[in-house]
Amino acid sequence: MTNLTTLYPAHIAELQHRSKKALSRENLEGIVIHSGQEIKVFLDDYGYPFKVNPHFKHWLPLVDVANSWLIINGTDKPTLIYYQPVDFWHKVVELGDNYWNEFFDIKILTNASDVDKLLPYDKTGYAYIGSHIEVARALGFEAINPEPLLNFLHYHRAYKTLYEHECMRQSNAIAVIGHKAAKAAFLDGASEFDIQQIYLKATHHTNNETPYGNIVALNESASILHYTALDRAVPQAHRSFLLDAGANFHGYASDITRTYSFKKDKFAELIARMDQLMLNAVNGLKPGVSYVDLHISTYRDIGNVLHEFDFINVDVDTAVETGIISTFFPHGLGHHLGLQTHDVAGFMADERGTHVNAPTAHLFLRTSRVIEANQVFTIEPGLYFINSLLETLQQSEYGHMVNWQQVDEMRQFGGIRIEDNIIVHQSHNENMTRLAGLNE
Repeated sequence: MTNLTTLYPAHIAELQHRSKKALSRENLEGIVIHSGQEIKVFLDDYGYPFKVNPHFKHWLPLVDVANSWLIINGTDKPTLIYYQPVDFWHKVVELGDNYWNEFFDIKILTNASDVDKLLPYDKTGYAYIGSHIEVARALGFEAINPEPLLNFLHYHRAYKTLYEHECMRQSNAIAVIGHKAAKAAFLDGASEFDIQQIYLKATHHTNNETPYGNIVALNESASILHYTALDRAVPQAHRSFLLDAGANFHGYASDITRTYSFKKDKFAELIARMDQLMLNAVNGLKPGVSYVDLHISTYRDIGNVLHEFDFINVDVDTAVETGIISTFFPHGLGHHLGLQTHDVAGFMADERGTHVNAPTAHLFLRTSRVIEANQVFTIEPGLYFINSLLETLQQSEYGHMVNWQQVDEMRQFGGIRIEDNIIVHQSHNENMTRLAGLNE
């Protein structure tokens, strides 16, 4: 934690600076950030897994404490209202001696309903940020998640501090351990369900602690982009394995994908070629470049791969013009990464929230923003053999442009996605995933 201890003061100073500027611009006295509270299952007395407000964990690494609050004015030491009840039903997360304690004026809250005694009496000049609108109204807040304020905070959240970089390096390192364990389990012939358990054990995560539901897909299931079924049965044959799984460290997500072939075959060659393509796209992440342009360039590169492997019988220009590449690559190149897996502000041109639309031909893009230093992205090109999309293409006027025998041989493998997590520096890119040891 020594490095985090060293980097954290500058992180807090930057958040204070952003808050002060935002409050001045919006003519507000302060911001009150609610960590969130338990949401009960309908008609029952237990709750869904708690997910903390990302605005809250931006300030401090508390991800499992509900009913807590931050009061920020950008100048004074922020106040942390820390919920620590007397409770024999549940484990109470006690306030320990942490590297971040000294940066907050900490007040202990033992009864969640008493929080109003610790919040500002006059809330006219304070904005509430959180998901529990009814709670905010009951407490007397009038400014609830004001859009101009959120736009400002979201826009600047794309620029990660050095502290955030380090948290994300740690998150990648944890996920890489899990990926290596999962690959070994696949080669040993495990089921999707068992591979998931092995991944969780290796990363010391529970299902609820991963930043998103892991995609553990064998064979044809790799063609389902958000496959989360976790089949418990061992397949008759292991042909391919796609793992899209990350980890959390202090509230910061990693998001890594790898695809493997069980044998050294044509599919393995295709994976190697897509890995080369992915690294080429990483090299294209440069300050001043439009992420849209990088996506379009990679889209064309995938067209080259389709031609090289004889999946299409037309030149790349024709494949681009007709859009047939989208059948094999139906999603965007990647997205911002940070406090959330799909981090905010990917379509913002400025701190006012001006929206930049994705091109009509590439509506599945998750960011249209210009790449800048200190931003963090995923790069995740894919090449899939999705039956429903292939059937639509086959029946279209462009169906003759595909070598269907070659494509049909690949359906049993599902598809390929390879994804790394990248910090963009002014002079170079830092591939956190590869540096953590996942080089295949």
